[in-house]
Amino acid sequence: MSDTQTLIENRPPSVAALFLERVAATPDAEAYRYPVPPASGEGPDDWKSLSWAQAADRVFAIAAGLIELGVRPEQRVALASSTRVEWILADLGIMCAGAATTTVYPQTNAEESAFILSDSESKVLIAEDAAQLAKAREKRAELPELTHVVVIDSTGVESGADEGDWVLSLAELESRGAAYLEKNPDLIKEKVGAITSGQLATLIYTSGTTGRPKGVRLPHDNWSYMAKAIAATGLISGEDVQYLWLPLAHVFGKVLTSGQIEVGHVTAVDGRVDKIIENLPVVQPTYMAAVPRIFEKVYNGVAAKARAGGGAKYKIFKWAAEVSREYAKTTQDNFRRTGTASVPFGLAAKHKVADALVFAKIREAFGGSLRACVSGSAALAPDIGYFFAGAGIHILEGYGLTESSAASFVNPGEAYRTGTVGKPLPGTEVRIADDGEILLRGPGIMEGYHGLPEKTAEVLESDGWFHTGDIGELSPDGYLRITDRKKDLIKTSGGKYIAPAEVEGQFKAVCPYVSNILVHGADRNFCTALIALDEPSILGWAEEHGLSGKSYAEVVAAPATVELIDGYVKTLNEGLQRWQTIKKFRLLPRDLDIEHGELTPSLKLKRPVVEREYKHLIDEMYAGSREA
Repeated sequence: MSDTQTLIENRPPSVAALFLERVAATPDAEAYRYPVPPASGEGPDDWKSLSWAQAADRVFAIAAGLIELGVRPEQRVALASSTRVEWILADLGIMCAGAATTTVYPQTNAEESAFILSDSESKVLIAEDAAQLAKAREKRAELPELTHVVVIDSTGVESGADEGDWVLSLAELESRGAAYLEKNPDLIKEKVGAITSGQLATLIYTSGTTGRPKGVRLPHDNWSYMAKAIAATGLISGEDVQYLWLPLAHVFGKVLTSGQIEVGHVTAVDGRVDKIIENLPVVQPTYMAAVPRIFEKVYNGVAAKARAGGGAKYKIFKWAAEVSREYAKTTQDNFRRTGTASVPFGLAAKHKVADALVFAKIREAFGGSLRACVSGSAALAPDIGYFFAGAGIHILEGYGLTESSAASFVNPGEAYRTGTVGKPLPGTEVRIADDGEILLRGPGIMEGYHGLPEKTAEVLESDGWFHTGDIGELSPDGYLRITDRKKDLIKTSGGKYIAPAEVEGQFKAVCPYVSNILVHGADRNFCTALIALDEPSILGWAEEHGLSGKSYAEVVAAPATVELIDGYVKTLNEGLQRWQTIKKFRLLPRDLDIEHGELTPSLKLKRPVVEREYKHLIDEMYAGSREA
């Protein structure tokens, strides 16, 4: 048996046990960094740190506080908060109490939050602030199981009449827990020691595009396996600094906390997306995970800035982008064939010039120390991946689902291949079904859907194979390429199959102004697209083209803007098969967003929602065609 197999097969039953091991091994090492905004509201944040021992003091106090409130093993404690250090401490506290975390996105409305709290039978809710508490108060009559709400940030929270201790602050919970621990010093050790690998650790509700979300049951062993398997890839080490901003209510964000505990590196935590650009030079991460939309935004921003700098600057940027892509493709091809990332002398010389003019500034914007980024949740357009790879920002695409604890595949370090999601994690099996669907089996697969045995049986076979619903191809040496969601594949009325995500990804690489695009064409005789533009980029263009002072809606409605985007659509079509080409498109009056339910919290497109909302525009594009 290899060292890797031994490491994974001899894993402890829970991440709670791993956390105790980590605290004992490196108590004084830095574990977490988190920002504290200035009291005046002006100026930069002050970043504070917690050592593993300091984090453990808070985690154990939270765990003991929950036990003192009556929370028992496997009972659910809901967590409705944005990404912040208290989220991680609370989650670890819940697990160390032997209980299970129900994750709730802070953007979730009161009605859906109540459904999740009720369906999960959560006993306690840990709410971020007054806004999250208000949702629970509004629906309290429908939540008889909910015995307490613990508020992380009590600013503006007033005691409700007749609530007793139904609401308490996180500080109060920790204080009660610390007092309880004084009388029961071995409590946490005993609770963690009693956790079994099959015990429920996390209940994550998938943000379904239709109907009620389903609760995915992830036992403790899923996270323990993930921690060991991520460490076994060799992609992270104890010397790393991770910048964690992804939503922790999402499985992609959550899995990053498990790998960190196993390896013991520093994690800087701040979920404010509008602070990413400001934080990167301060945190100087060596690695971070992100979703494709972030890289698309950076790419669009760099392109727009170059364009605003005048014709010469934009020409240099376009030249550098081509050099970057050629350099990345050449190095990856050579590495695959020979094991060395060599390039011809002429290309190396061009790359050196492009690096000095363009790429060095991009790396600086990412903090200057970035070794690699991990991208997941949706497909990254290969041309954007190659651009960053050639610029020295190595984006390792990965793949997984909530039902597989997030990380099933990841690109292997130096041997990464843009356009693929890499190889399976050690211990995970994969096969491709006859219809192209990806099937997975291994210790990361869920136990099932909470209270929905029929839904579980639809995707989970008795021998452990999980049907992902994604279509993909495996290379002879085990690299996986995702082509599309099985249910998203378009079949035109002419019988041709189209993967919309592939076309959409190509357009994002061609057009620097796009924010979101939806390709439509199922049962139609040609394809159309709904296109939302990136507001800062298109307003910057508008300033220079006689549309200064116009609103976003006015700019996208202007004939000059339509003509601009039409040029990019024509460029896209040149590289497509005839049946894939976009014959007509419409620009949307606003960008798609989470608030309107058009994107999931991990920024994935909810196709049915967008198609329903903009049905009139779709119908308009097909009006007058032979099928209308």
